[in-house]
Amino acid sequence: MPLSLSGLSILMALALGLGEWLFFFGWNGAGPAQWFETNRLGFDLAWIIFVYLAFQLVSIPFALRASRERFIGVVDGLASLVPLGVTLVVIFGKPEYVGTPERWEAAVLLLCVAATDLFGGYAINIALSRRMMDVAGPASV
Repeated sequence: MPLSLSGLSILMALALGLGEWLFFFGWNGAGPAQWFETNRLGFDLAWIIFVYLAFQLVSIPFALRASRERFIGVVDGLASLVPLGVTLVVIFGKPEYVGTPERWEAAVLLLCVAATDLFGGYAINIALSRRMMDVAGPASV
């Protein structure tokens, strides 16, 4: 069974949440953490965020028309809460894991991206569903 756009969107949101968790809680500077060196942290995050947010927001119109199942759409929206939840826990619940100014900047940036994904996705879904269902009402003559 091929993976739909909504399924891929869910996997990307969960992967970003897992990556955030590993970034803040999981590793100690060895192994995969070397990919995110302090002097390149902003650049690496910019590419990750660009790919994630571009796919999440651009795929909405295609997934909406291709998939008529409301359950997958709800799960897709809920999956966007995972990266937002991880960054909220890190910033407000466990700030000792952030430590350096670069990691604080990364945490705030990831929080903004997760909020944009969540609320931007809902705004686009509402706009597209109103247009497809013709909720605007009759045109005045």
